[in-house]
Amino acid sequence: MTRSELAEVLVSLKCGEKQKTADILRQAWKLSMTSAVERSGGGLPEPLPSIVEKLMRSGDRKGLSLHEIAELGQLAEYACPAATSLQNWVKRDFKDYFESPQAGKKYSLDQAALLLIIDDLKTNLDFESLRRLFSIVFMSDEGLEGCSVYGSRLSPLDIYAAYADIYEELKNDLASDRRTARRLENEIRRRAEAAVPALSQCNERVRQAIKNLLLLAVISVQSAFFQAMARRYCQETLYLGRK
Repeated sequence: MTRSELAEVLVSLKCGEKQKTADILRQAWKLSMTSAVERSGGGLPEPLPSIVEKLMRSGDRKGLSLHEIAELGQLAEYACPAATSLQNWVKRDFKDYFESPQAGKKYSLDQAALLLIIDDLKTNLDFESLRRLFSIVFMSDEGLEGCSVYGSRLSPLDIYAAYADIYEELKNDLASDRRTARRLENEIRRRAEAAVPALSQCNERVRQAIKNLLLLAVISVQSAFFQAMARRYCQETLYLGRK
């Protein structure tokens, strides 16, 4: 799945649109399997992942367990979040944002989105830098708003969907040499700036932080693409000749 499709799934779950959730998942998996079958030259498509089946069958879902968030995140291209890592972030590294699950015993869809953002950004940022960046983007002077970070002003799901869309719009250029690095950086910055007004009407410092967060996220996803490609070539080298 693309991150844009994954963001659509989370938004549809948040809005209680069960049929839309099923349609997004069904279409995304159909496209993925069609492409995989074409690459392999035929054969049967793989079965639906368990998390996809679960979400397509379930009714109203306002929250996910850490294992479900990890499974869902692993569907995104170039991503492989582990439930153990998510557990560490929730209990230790980013505990101020996860003092308690916000959907009964499960984590809210905005909390899920924040975990997916952390997974993307960890490619290029240390956790201390991430915490400082999140404190500017998500926290008010009074502390966490609306239980908090996830108040009406700005939510992690808004951020995740915004940079996912920017990445999809620029994917072909990011994967080719049609633009110089400087021109591509300027284009990402331009699109990030254009996305900010729809996300927040905060002061200039916060708007600048949101813009830079979007830019960092797009670059981090592309970094994950190159890391995945490097791992693939390494695996081919190490294991292709094995008997």
